[in-house]
Amino acid sequence: MIGIGLQIASSAKMCTIRSAKISDLSAITEIYNEAIRTTTATFDTEPKTEDEQKVWFDSHGPNYPILVAESSGVVVGWASLGKWSDRRAYSGAAEVSLYVKGEFRGKGFGRKLMEAIVSEGKRVGFHTVIGRIAEGNDVSIRLAESVGFRHIGVMKEVGRKFGKLLDVCLVQKIYPSHEGITSPNTE
Repeated sequence: MIGIGLQIASSAKMCTIRSAKISDLSAITEIYNEAIRTTTATFDTEPKTEDEQKVWFDSHGPNYPILVAESSGVVVGWASLGKWSDRRAYSGAAEVSLYVKGEFRGKGFGRKLMEAIVSEGKRVGFHTVIGRIAEGNDVSIRLAESVGFRHIGVMKEVGRKFGKLLDVCLVQKIYPSHEGITSPNTE
């Protein structure tokens, strides 16, 4: 369990950023499925079952945290770090994912989740965190840039959603090097 428990005022409500628990899985799945159905934030096109999401949840461990934003006892968003690649040489890199329930977007929850998950990446010892953001999602690009991500490239027409071919912007945050610190999952 990560000791975050950060509380912030946002939209006149209190928000807590904390480690996700298995009891949050239903809310996490609901938020992700909303993004699948209504946005290009994910290139998944079919809603996920809780069983599918449990496999995803269980694949995360202490080095690949999942955080939730909770307001008035309701999970309103989540963020995670996942493997960038299964290849061993990439063990110092993680990919960030972040989703906020529609009616809570634009109210500061995404920013607090992003700040917290970036902090977690540094805490667990990643060298770099990478994000993929679909074209047209300028809010997510600005959010990533605000916490130190830099634009590193564009993958042209790599996804098709809602009948349109989409480019994907790659962003990256490199943490300052610390001699003697090893990346997660290295032996």
